[in-house]
Amino acid sequence: MRPSQPPPPFDFPAARRLREALGMAPGHVAYGMRASYGLSHVTPDTIVSWERGLTTPDATELAALAATLWCSPGELMGAPATLREHRLARGLAPEDVARGAGMEIQAYLHMEETDRWHGTDRQSTALARTLDLSLPDFVTVTGRADELADLLRSAVQNRWQAQLRPVAKLLAVEKRDLEGPLRRLHEDYQSRMVRTLNWGGGASADASGHAGRDFLTRILDHFWPLLPTH
Repeated sequence: MRPSQPPPPFDFPAARRLREALGMAPGHVAYGMRASYGLSHVTPDTIVSWERGLTTPDATELAALAATLWCSPGELMGAPATLREHRLARGLAPEDVARGAGMEIQAYLHMEETDRWHGTDRQSTALARTLDLSLPDFVTVTGRADELADLLRSAVQNRWQAQLRPVAKLLAVEKRDLEGPLRRLHEDYQSRMVRTLNWGGGASADASGHAGRDFLTRILDHFWPLLPTH
């Protein structure tokens, strides 16, 4: 038996806003979910409870609610974070994602349930295409954030050119698309360090070290905006 899954994230103000934009009352939504999707337990009070954030729909209820409100599940979820949440936001079944990524369904389900992606580079690229993942989401979902951060820290502290190939391989993008972002990231880090050392005619080593550590800790936040599209 598959373990029970937590309910997906739910943007309850969005649910109410979308319902009201359609001119529907909670009773209309509840009736639509019962009549079209067989969810006999859904009542107007259920809809009101969801919209007030008192309770949360499960994955099946969320998909039916989205269809009833003529929107995508993602519009009711906010920003997805996990592999499962990205799938639900796209309104895809597990079988669809497994087939798109080129793997057996049981292998995919295990990765989704454990939130640990173990696909090959080819399967990872296919997953990103199937779920239409942005680069930041791709890195997070496939568990590559820490590895990428380490490569970027080395790039800004040493020669950025040496990290061009491994970063391109990890992100599955062309090296030429990363040359500018890596160079600017390196320049940004180095200029921050120089400015810190020059504060007041020469700041302390502690101040310089703090500025450097803060930049390195949040290096992904500095990196993503430098990419042309992500």
